[in-house]
Amino acid sequence: MIELFESSISGNSHKVRMLLSFLNLKYESVSIDLKGKEQKTEDFLKKNPFGQVPVLKDKEVIIRDSHAILVYLALEYGKKEDWFPSSSFEAAKVIQWISTSANEVGRGPAALRAHHKFGRKIYEEDAIAVTNDLLRILENQLKQGLWLIGDKITIADVSLYPYIALAHEGKIDLKPYEKIRAWLKRIESLPGYVSMEGIELQGV
Repeated sequence: MIELFESSISGNSHKVRMLLSFLNLKYESVSIDLKGKEQKTEDFLKKNPFGQVPVLKDKEVIIRDSHAILVYLALEYGKKEDWFPSSSFEAAKVIQWISTSANEVGRGPAALRAHHKFGRKIYEEDAIAVTNDLLRILENQLKQGLWLIGDKITIADVSLYPYIALAHEGKIDLKPYEKIRAWLKRIESLPGYVSMEGIELQGV
């Protein structure tokens, strides 16, 4: 049985929950109390020395970092060419957007959410600037197609989705971004989609 060590308030945990559901994989959710610093306990640090969720355990395999987990699940359980392309060029484009998720999304929308929702201290002006650049680039990318890569969803889309869908919790207005909002709605309309607390579904 797959075990997912996670938190319900973590957008990174939600990325993994979404892909597990899209792949129709059964798993056991192990809730980690972030406020109680359970992620910093000796037992959890054996799973992830960085003390962060999510962590996935699949038999004897333990993987930290949401994006690494997405790659693992896509390659281990996805059908050929689904979620992660075999073409080196297409795979590189997926990794480009996953890197964007880890970098610009993390420094922009995710940081603003952490600031406004949980009181984390950040350089707000910098986070707003990063967010504005990100949304402009993402909007332009989605003018070229329905998905970030090619003609079907990949883990690139999954990796960006949660913190963009939670943007309003960071006081970010997505109304000017028609293509982004349409992309969010397409993801939310997929069979197996699961939501999380805080996400306001498009078109609802």
